[in-house]
Amino acid sequence: MWIPITLAAATFQVLRTSRQHQLRAVLSVNGAGFVRYAYGFPLALIVGLITFGVAGQSISDVPARFWPIIAGAGAAQILGTLALLRAFDLRDFAIGTVYAKTEVILVAIVAAVALGEPLQPLGWVSAIICMAGVAWLAAPNRLLDILGNARDPAALMGVMAAACFALAAVGIRAASTSLEGPTWNRALLTLTVMLGIQTLMNASQLMVTDRAELVRVGRAWRYALPVGVLSLCGSIGWAVAVTLTNAAKVRTLGQVELVIAFAISAWVLHERHTRAEYAASALVLVGVVGVTVFG
Repeated sequence: MWIPITLAAATFQVLRTSRQHQLRAVLSVNGAGFVRYAYGFPLALIVGLITFGVAGQSISDVPARFWPIIAGAGAAQILGTLALLRAFDLRDFAIGTVYAKTEVILVAIVAAVALGEPLQPLGWVSAIICMAGVAWLAAPNRLLDILGNARDPAALMGVMAAACFALAAVGIRAASTSLEGPTWNRALLTLTVMLGIQTLMNASQLMVTDRAELVRVGRAWRYALPVGVLSLCGSIGWAVAVTLTNAAKVRTLGQVELVIAFAISAWVLHERHTRAEYAASALVLVGVVGVTVFG
């Protein structure tokens, strides 16, 4: 069940990212990022009220360890996004993306150490293959040059982003599995709490640095609301998936989002691609299938 849920989450993420990019016409990078929390959190509350109020589903007893874990995961996700954006500012999209995709391996390592959930040997090999394919797809003609500049500040920011995203993924699983009850209830409660924490953190930061941007986020609600809907659908998918299985498997399979975006550009937008890009996409798919089957 976690496989179709992860694929759906990846698809929603691709659509959400494209909508956020459109918001850059009226909002700053920080404001466009805040939209996913500002509009996603109220929607998550509505879903929670329907689930736990109208439908009468029981809320799990929340252990004390849940709160610091989910707060840390939420903070790590925000820091990861900021580090990735900083990597893009320092150099370019390719460098940031290549190093950020070390997340695939870092999630596997953190899950093995923190949760005692290591991949099988063939799963590790497949995760490395997937990471290599993603890096190649991000920079098909520049990969060796980029990897040769591993001490570049942009590369360090990319790796920092990957580490933060890995901590966030494993933290969400740890928080969700600390609860009891049906998978949906645990995932929804975990996600709603995390979105609330992230909304508070990001709003506080904007209050200090750019209050006018908060007003612009509110005025752009017609364009921002779809981002909130897509963000919530994607986030619920990720939360349910990592509740069901190892976070490393979910995050590796999630890399298929790049292949989806690549396919859309080739088949829908009719953009031309090189043989190297097709080979890289195939490598990603081989890695994804390997982790899914052997992980």
